[in-house]
Amino acid sequence: MRTLFLLACAAVLPAQPAFEFWPGAVYDPAVPTFQKVLGYEPGTKLATHGEMGRYFEALAAFAPARVKVVEYGKSWEGRRLIYVVIANEANLRRLPEIQSAMRKLNDARKTTDAEARKLIASTPAVVWLGHAVHGNEVSGPDSALLAAYHLLAARNQPAVDAILKNTVVIIDPLQNPDGRMRFVHSYEQSVGLEPDATPVAAERNEPWPGGRVNHYLFDMNRDWFAATQPETKARIKMFLEWLPPVVVDLHEMGSESSYYFAPEAIPFNPHLTKEQKTSLDWFGKNNAKYFDQLGYPYFTREIFDAFYPGYGASWPAYYGGIAMTYENSSVRGLAYRRTDGTVYTFKDSVRKHFTTQIATCEAAANYREQLLVNFWNYSRTAIEEGRNESVKGYILPRRGDVAAVDRLAGLLVEQGVEVQRAPASVNGFPDGSYVVSTAQPLKRLIRVLLDKDVSMEPEFLKEQERRRSKKLGDEIYDVTAWSLPLMHNVEAVAVSAPVSTRLEPYVPPAPREPAIAQAAVAYLVPWRGRAAAKFLGAALRADLKVRSTDKEFVQDGRTYPRGTLILLVKENFAALHETVGRLAGEAEVTPVNSGWVESGVNFGSGNVKLIKKPRIAIAWDRPVSSYSAGAARFVIERQFGYPTSVIRTATLASTDLDMFDVIILPAGGYGDVLGPATARLRTWVQKGGTLIGIEDAVGFLAGANAGLLSTAPESLAMEKKVEAAKPENGRVPGKVLKDEAAYLEAIRPERDSADAVQGILGVAKTDPDHWITAGVPPTVNALVQGRTIYTPVRLDRGVNAAYFVGADQLLASGYMWEENRKQVAYKPLLMVERHGAGHVIGFAYDPNYRAYLDGLNVLFLNAVFRGPAHGR
Repeated sequence: MRTLFLLACAAVLPAQPAFEFWPGAVYDPAVPTFQKVLGYEPGTKLATHGEMGRYFEALAAFAPARVKVVEYGKSWEGRRLIYVVIANEANLRRLPEIQSAMRKLNDARKTTDAEARKLIASTPAVVWLGHAVHGNEVSGPDSALLAAYHLLAARNQPAVDAILKNTVVIIDPLQNPDGRMRFVHSYEQSVGLEPDATPVAAERNEPWPGGRVNHYLFDMNRDWFAATQPETKARIKMFLEWLPPVVVDLHEMGSESSYYFAPEAIPFNPHLTKEQKTSLDWFGKNNAKYFDQLGYPYFTREIFDAFYPGYGASWPAYYGGIAMTYENSSVRGLAYRRTDGTVYTFKDSVRKHFTTQIATCEAAANYREQLLVNFWNYSRTAIEEGRNESVKGYILPRRGDVAAVDRLAGLLVEQGVEVQRAPASVNGFPDGSYVVSTAQPLKRLIRVLLDKDVSMEPEFLKEQERRRSKKLGDEIYDVTAWSLPLMHNVEAVAVSAPVSTRLEPYVPPAPREPAIAQAAVAYLVPWRGRAAAKFLGAALRADLKVRSTDKEFVQDGRTYPRGTLILLVKENFAALHETVGRLAGEAEVTPVNSGWVESGVNFGSGNVKLIKKPRIAIAWDRPVSSYSAGAARFVIERQFGYPTSVIRTATLASTDLDMFDVIILPAGGYGDVLGPATARLRTWVQKGGTLIGIEDAVGFLAGANAGLLSTAPESLAMEKKVEAAKPENGRVPGKVLKDEAAYLEAIRPERDSADAVQGILGVAKTDPDHWITAGVPPTVNALVQGRTIYTPVRLDRGVNAAYFVGADQLLASGYMWEENRKQVAYKPLLMVERHGAGHVIGFAYDPNYRAYLDGLNVLFLNAVFRGPAHGR
């Protein structure tokens, strides 16, 4: 019935002339069509995940010598991730050989120039076409189906002949199937008698959180180097098997836009090569040729830059090929009425993405040899630069939070970086430290991810400052800082000479159960980072009684830090030893046979708190930021293994709050939804609840209605106060403006907010006397984004448990407006206020941003787990 209903809707679209997706093309009637397999024509219905799989399987069954469907992973919700390989029969037979050739061309240390020339002469160019990493960008997957059909069935197309001869085409039709199906279900539930072209129609305005994001509400187009999501991890593994020299990530943008393709806008990342940038013109010009013929407008070199390395159209470039984003105006359904009165159809949007895919493959076929030459030279010059530049590599000292160091090393290995481990001390650093030489093919990726800072072109920055001076807004597209060592809060020491110590290739070990002696009195777990935090989550889920100290102590000559976990044998069940061994993971667990300490607090001290098994609620649905909510949930559940309850905000406003110990308000404007419930929230906190607000949720908690945090957002601090003259009799006193500087001063606003910062890493100092900073180093790096700056909490009201350092030391990485840098200095990152038996905790900036700020994990988890322990 559902299919019949949708087909009926498709049937009543306004009558149109015969629609040719590729004008003049003649197709082999034996090749399975949309109509034959799926029961509808291209562009008349939004294909489901299942329909896509069915169509590609039909093509593969029809032409197994030319089509191969490969499952490379699964989404969070269990949907298959597939890619489709299309090639002529000869090339499809030699896919392993082609993969081997690309690996050899990617490593000039193991391949001679003569061998490379032979490989270049005989190897097709691999083209990777990725679709719908944002699930509600709907034209990509349907155009992928059409592109596959065209490459198999077109019979009078010299371009197709060239493509099949000189390339291997890999189509990833749906990178985010969970998001796609969320959007499709929303559309199908809202569509009526016929598709509604009204811009505000319900069928196109999807409910929270929308189909853009995956199951955990992540924008996976920012996740490539962080690799937090299973979909991304699977794609990275697949990518490293192929190393395609041409990568296109196909997207959508606003419905009133036209079409964007490469070349990208500035700034370019400085670690991209000249050849990578100039070769973009080959593809842009070929796309333009076809769009000019079809009469489709387009633009290039605007908006979409190539600076941030975490896009699907940037990360692949650091392996030697070129990576591009194509942005199509979105219909978000089957029809959209534009402001000029024309109706833009899904068919048109599918046709545009289909056209650029074929045009891209044709350009790759035409430039096959030069693409592979450039790919080879990229590896060769990267190795040379790594040997000759001042930075010869990085050492990751294995000390402090060693689990965080191990995780960073493993993340690099996952992305193909060669990491070595020193069995003995290296350059004065501890045994087991990691060494990352830059004399390897991925030298530029290493520098992009491990360098403290990556600079933008001075002329670009100068232009942004000029624009800001006129209130035009900047053109920085995404965050300007992403240094993995800074975000993980681990050391990365650049070395100016190759490390001469004996080194071993590092392969992350499989998890194993450590050997722990049986304790007579207690098991102690020093609270030193991620491993201990994972153990805590697992121990609480296993119903172990866990205590934690607010002060350090010394036992048997060893100092145990604040936050150390204490599991007393007598107050836990008989299988404690076996359970601790099973749950320990990477955590350091020390069995002790006495409660006596040489100094500091004893296990029975009032400074040792029982950590209860908290019931955690996260505000969900409008007006919550889906990114902030998803990241908070993901960090707690998937990175640290503890379940949460996601509660719709409207329900949270009226439900019995006593069923929860912790309530997290992710970023969002809560006034309209939770405003009437502030008295109930206040009562709940006073009875012992822990209320955590993030970013603009802090503003809600600080508002006059809530009164739960003694802070306020600041307006821009002006060095010289501007006072407008008061009119008298309708006039103001005359003033001579002697020069342009006087003019600029005259047009300054009397009061202003700071300009938004697009994302920098700022250094914050932690208060060593507060329970919420246990296990946290003296300084942490936080991602400062946006324009909101909060005032510090006064001592008689609460504690600024983490606050930014002075202006001269604040900026750890990225580009920050000068006035913001000065004003953020000594302002809070983390505020804590006691109300009765509970606490209100405010994070001025999101500690879970994109789930890649690992260095802030313990600070956030202290709020979640240690907060309830310090209530009531």
